Amino acid sequence: MSQPSPGPRQIPQQIPVVVLAGFLGSGKTTLLNHLLHRSGGTRIGAIVNDFGAIEIDAMAVAGALGDSTVSLGNGCLCCAVDASELDVYLERLARPSTGIDVIVIEASGLAEPQELVRMVLASEHPGIVYGGLVEVVDAAEFEDTRAKHPEIDRHLALADLVVVNKLDRAADGERVLDLVHGLTDRAAVVPATYGRIDPEFLFDCRPSEERVGQLSFDDLHDHADDHTGDGNDSGKGNDTDRDHHGHLHTAYDSVSFVSEVPLDPRRLMAFLDSRPEGLYRIKGYVDFGPHDTANRYAVHAVGRFLRFYPERWNAADARLTQLVLIGSGIDASALGKELEACESDAPHADEHGMWGVLRYVPEAEEGAPASQEA
Repeated sequence: MSQPSPGPRQIPQQIPVVVLAGFLGSGKTTLLNHLLHRSGGTRIGAIVNDFGAIEIDAMAVAGALGDSTVSLGNGCLCCAVDASELDVYLERLARPSTGIDVIVIEASGLAEPQELVRMVLASEHPGIVYGGLVEVVDAAEFEDTRAKHPEIDRHLALADLVVVNKLDRAADGERVLDLVHGLTDRAAVVPATYGRIDPEFLFDCRPSEERVGQLSFDDLHDHADDHTGDGNDSGKGNDTDRDHHGHLHTAYDSVSFVSEVPLDPRRLMAFLDSRPEGLYRIKGYVDFGPHDTANRYAVHAVGRFLRFYPERWNAADARLTQLVLIGSGIDASALGKELEACESDAPHADEHGMWGVLRYVPEAEEGAPASQEA
């Protein structure tokens, strides 16, 4: 039996582009400014779209971002530009010289989120990747806003993360949360006041003194282990009860999974296809063992969006699967067991086992899948 092919070429690291949407006055700019001040050293670029001719939101954000902001005034981004024009703005922010790690598009309060998501997904810029749709809801005004603008229901159904903001002003916050949960399609729903959500929902937070390169998985995993509190040294555990050490407390859970046994690609894809409501992000690396001995696969999942990026193994690399899962209201123990069920120590590869994974490799999407010969 011949060895599997080396797989597709390595895909360069891509910058996540997060779409931040929500009706007028929901608190998008407040949330973005909170993220800027709690970034943990992550460099954020922003495309800020005010509807009026005076760019109030852009001015509010620019103080924190300096040259890392692009301002688009007097119109909705979803109507004013197309995907190719958006690429011009993304190109400015995604240049390696900027050192930006994540780009946030703050839409106007009257924008159509579906169109913004479409433009990001249609982007031909090789240096970016879709990072999810975050919809901000004003809990105090939600029912009135929804009655006047029924399209809000459609926006919530598209979201990957919903921030129910201004809960301190809502007459019945639990009722609003229940309503929002009923309108989302498996999205994570996070309660907040003053836009204070944990930045780890949206991007990796590295120590402020580290200014070069991306956050490594080892950094993230060590940070998670510091807060596990369950004494589990096996590498498989949940971080549900951790203290956020400077982060404002929010309703989220995370799961760390490490395995020395390769994962079966069919089983992992079945897990990913059925990932539960509230599981917002999955990130890390997967070892598929004999299915591709030359590469590990970086995985990037936000809501229902999924990508795999093959990366060559280095001789010094420990061949491990290392994953972090982040969500709201997730069953950490059950997710850990489901991932354990994906392990396989079979010495030979299923001839077609990688087909499901390769559908989500950018090179494969362009019509050049790697052959996986048994």
